[in-house]
Amino acid sequence: MLQKLKEKCFNYETISYIICGVLTTAVDFISYTIFRKGDVISVELAQGLSWVVAVLFAYVVNKLIVFRNFNLRPRYLAKEISAFVAARAFSGVLTWVMMVGMVRLGGDRGFLYEMFCKAVVSAVNLVLNYIFSKLWIFKKTTGEER
Repeated sequence: MLQKLKEKCFNYETISYIICGVLTTAVDFISYTIFRKGDVISVELAQGLSWVVAVLFAYVVNKLIVFRNFNLRPRYLAKEISAFVAARAFSGVLTWVMMVGMVRLGGDRGFLYEMFCKAVVSAVNLVLNYIFSKLWIFKKTTGEER
């Protein structure tokens, strides 16, 4: 039983998803930091822009590295990208609401507190996005056109 659990949790897909998820989170954090530098852009706008950058990065690495899907036919890509963006939009809205809510509830605690909030929100986002990607977007079915 432990062997089956180990095989389920420690395989190429889950390990590469975690690594790519960490890289996507890094892209999100770095772009957020760049957007917030100098306090010129609001938390709301910076969170939205960093989400867009991270989603674009995530689509490429999830498609090619994690789920090894090399189907580049335009019709297939349009369907897949639509599903990916829809799922990420749902988790992105949830992430945005959580981020802004946590920062507002925390008051003026500074940038380190914002980054703590971002870490909490990113953990929730990582789990949700794996579930969406595995069960819906990059789902492998028999006879599937790939």
